[in-house]
Amino acid sequence: MYKLDGRSALVTGGAVGIGRRIATRLAEEGCDVAVLDLDAAGAQETAHMVEGLGRRAVALGVDVADHDAVQAAVGAARGAFGKVDIAVNNAGITMVGKVVDVDVAAWRRVFAINTDSVFNVSRAVLPEMIERRAGRIVNIASWFGKIGKPSYAPYSASKAAVIAFTQGLAAEVAPLGVTVNAVCPGSIVGTRMREDADRMSREQGLPTAKERESMIPIGRVGVPDDIARVVAFLASDESSYMTGQAINVTGGLWMN
Repeated sequence: MYKLDGRSALVTGGAVGIGRRIATRLAEEGCDVAVLDLDAAGAQETAHMVEGLGRRAVALGVDVADHDAVQAAVGAARGAFGKVDIAVNNAGITMVGKVVDVDVAAWRRVFAINTDSVFNVSRAVLPEMIERRAGRIVNIASWFGKIGKPSYAPYSASKAAVIAFTQGLAAEVAPLGVTVNAVCPGSIVGTRMREDADRMSREQGLPTAKERESMIPIGRVGVPDDIARVVAFLASDESSYMTGQAINVTGGLWMN
């Protein structure tokens, strides 16, 4: 549909859930895919799925919060495919808890994975994209990055930072042929993060995603494919006049 044949993509957090579906959707569109994840075995499983779709793949076990490790991983992806046309910053973790109960190490880890990783990957892929005057960066933020929610303050803050970073970077590199956009998922089931969030919510007497389903105007929770479809569009030439956007994929739960 989007004619991405001959392009190569890099997807962080690609071992499971949304990241896995983004990787396979991009492969369906014609991309070779580098799958980055701390879960090296899961990344390899996703890579095998990409190869099953007739595309080349490389699996890289890496902590995306580690700047030097990301630089090396991007270099490996470039070595495998010759270039990186599309970078999808999907890696993320959640946290549910009141601010007074959050320890400093946990706060810093949320920002390291959710926010620092976006900087690390963007910094690694941009020089080549700028040199070729072509590239797509897609950051997975959250609708919680647009509104603070009780018991989600650290997570919301980290995703708000991703949105602001997206906008600032987009303005910097737009004249250089690179677009940078964000996707803001709502309640998405079938992911490791959702399982973790629901477990923590139950422990604290808060509703799970399915229990909030009646609040969603479209009438259902989301699935990873809902996000992957939007990422594929943003990775394509069909979105060439869009940059600096933070697109809600929430079923109407959030409309700003």
